[in-house]
Amino acid sequence: MANVLTFDLGGTYIKYGLIDTEGHILHKNFMQTPSTLEDLLMFIKSKVLTYTNKEMKGIAVSAPSSVSEDGFIYGSSAIPYIHGPNIKHLIEKETGLATQVENDANCVGLAEVWKGSAKGKKDVCVVVIGTGIGGALIKNGIVHKGNTLHGGEFGYMILNPHNLSSGMNTFSEVASTYSIIKRVASEKQLEISSLTGEKIFTLADQGDKVCERAISEFITMLSIGIYNIQYALDPEIILIGGGISARDDLLLRLRKEIDRVVGMVDVATIVPRVDRCTFHADANMIGAVYHFLQRQKND
Repeated sequence: MANVLTFDLGGTYIKYGLIDTEGHILHKNFMQTPSTLEDLLMFIKSKVLTYTNKEMKGIAVSAPSSVSEDGFIYGSSAIPYIHGPNIKHLIEKETGLATQVENDANCVGLAEVWKGSAKGKKDVCVVVIGTGIGGALIKNGIVHKGNTLHGGEFGYMILNPHNLSSGMNTFSEVASTYSIIKRVASEKQLEISSLTGEKIFTLADQGDKVCERAISEFITMLSIGIYNIQYALDPEIILIGGGISARDDLLLRLRKEIDRVVGMVDVATIVPRVDRCTFHADANMIGAVYHFLQRQKND
């Protein structure tokens, strides 16, 4: 069976591995992100040589920011040097292997459609909850990027128009892990750096009213954002991802709050079907491989 060498580019670490065309991870590891483009290319080439005895179809890359189909990565990220040059062509030139590059949130969505919670479904939205809100929009089984590569960028949606310019109005600002931290830090007059999402949930479990209220507000805003996505795009399922999605109580509370929100809108009859992503740390690599296989099939 053929394999794909895959890389997940992050600001601190690069995850890499060998995954077969059925989505099985044969080997994986990580290393600190190189400081220059030249070092990145040399690292990728070294991994090709490491797996030289394996049958490789090519290289799949998950990357931050807006990725075009021809291999350019627009916008900005924690890895400045990947923006500007054609990363796809540079890797192909350095390694001699066919290469495909895709946005990291889109890779999460593709992993779920291929082998995860959305397997067998064609129209899927993924909401990735982290420092901000990332997202992916899958239409007819493939990523829908839109006119300016911003398809699925749900974090930009305005959910609180009364607070425009206050830093607490977009989906990312009111329904991310960071939004919980910001609320608690403000009310308790603490430095944001002294708090984490995990710590706030622990304090809430212990009866801290400020933390309980911040989490409740977060879940309400997340529910409203999901409601908007459902009525704008009408997907078969909306999946939530990110570290916080692994909490056993979050999905139950979120579904209950979505029911409440839908019930408060007289004309609303569709209750979004919500579940959590199957894959976590490996999602970007698995989805990148599926994107590679889709592109190879269509080219």
